[in-house]
Amino acid sequence: MSLAAPFAAALLCDVAVAPAFVRLPRLRTSVGGEDGAGDEPVFRHGGPRIRARSASAGGGRASLAVSQLRRRKEGGSSATRGCAALSSGNGADSRRVSGGDFVVVSFYRFVRVENPEEEVAKHLAFLKDLDIHGRIYLNAQGINAQYSGPLADARSYFEWLRENDRFSDILIQISPALSGHAFPKLKVQFKPLVQVDGGIAHLPLLNTSMRATPLEPSEWKKRVVALSRSRDASSGNVDSDCIILDLRNGYEWDIGHFQGARRPEVDCFRSTSFGLSETEVNDSDPLADVNKEKTDVLMYCTGGIRCDVYSTILRKKGFKRLYTLKGGVSHYLENEGPVEWVGNLFVFDSRLSLPPAAYNPRSATQTCDLQHAIKNEKFAKCYLCGSVVQELRHRNCANLDCNLLFLCCPDCVSSFRGCCCSTCMTAPRLRPVLPGHQRYEKWHLYRDLEIQPS
Repeated sequence: MSLAAPFAAALLCDVAVAPAFVRLPRLRTSVGGEDGAGDEPVFRHGGPRIRARSASAGGGRASLAVSQLRRRKEGGSSATRGCAALSSGNGADSRRVSGGDFVVVSFYRFVRVENPEEEVAKHLAFLKDLDIHGRIYLNAQGINAQYSGPLADARSYFEWLRENDRFSDILIQISPALSGHAFPKLKVQFKPLVQVDGGIAHLPLLNTSMRATPLEPSEWKKRVVALSRSRDASSGNVDSDCIILDLRNGYEWDIGHFQGARRPEVDCFRSTSFGLSETEVNDSDPLADVNKEKTDVLMYCTGGIRCDVYSTILRKKGFKRLYTLKGGVSHYLENEGPVEWVGNLFVFDSRLSLPPAAYNPRSATQTCDLQHAIKNEKFAKCYLCGSVVQELRHRNCANLDCNLLFLCCPDCVSSFRGCCCSTCMTAPRLRPVLPGHQRYEKWHLYRDLEIQPS
């Protein structure tokens, strides 16, 4: 398809030269996070619909102001105006958080925890006086956390955690959250770190030799750049001895991915089955019919945990040459910028989508050829008409009983009155069409209303 100049310019603005800290909308569905736990969001793109129980991520400017007022009354020390230094303490350069001091922090660690229930109680006791919202899961295999809060409170928690020798060198990842909290509330729970079919208790997650070999962002860049040059030299043919495997969901790929990675035809991590079939050759499986002994499998996901978990499954299936991007895409963008990456990064919180510059403000330009990338039939495309979207960010269907998250162009937003399909347009409970970055109010406010189509 040909790309009209206005669409190209709009997309380039959103992806390549967007300000490091853009105003992002609130999430109206419950997003289970990279661990795949909790309620799954509703997504559909040429496949079955997945139902979600909706929940508000809340926050917004109001909660930001309230939390700042509370800290001033309590004598809090974090900055409330202007810029705040943002650093995870991992040795990376400090960045400046503009327009507020709320951040999102994520980390995970596989380590033996003897009494996980007691550990949960300890974490809850420490967190009770902090302004922290998010998901923190602990069990006998370790910890997995994504949370938001003022910079001072966010740092207090992970610095407290690092005082424990088991977590002293844990990789902490931080990104800006300008609209206040990115999660509706705090959940600290004893539960599996990741949700997959069959559970993870039996997986050898604590055995590093069973997990994929982690590649530093610099080494990953060398590998993907070499693969890209090889594809260019061979007129697009893929190197059969090396595969880039995207272990995220298809809707995540739709707004951003590494060049050369096939779109994963899955809507939920727990249903991922790449490389697991012993008999059938599935065209949608990137690992189907590959040489398990000789093929290099370069795996990536948002923050790294899905790859670590899935690599133990593949290892048990006989795959020998498994590699994963250490810290996931977010860590890569922070350290290397968008080299061989095209688009934004889908995140499992109220922000939904972040441009590369949110992780590395020096990433002012998109290194990949956007016009080439959008030739793919699904990347950056409106789910309704197939045109190139001007913004790499999903929106919710106006039908309260659908609430699908989908990509949509402005024309289809208007024509379909904010709905994802013609069927939803005739639904009995339709919310008003919201323009631009606005998001719907909390789901329960609409739940019992009979809102007729206009």
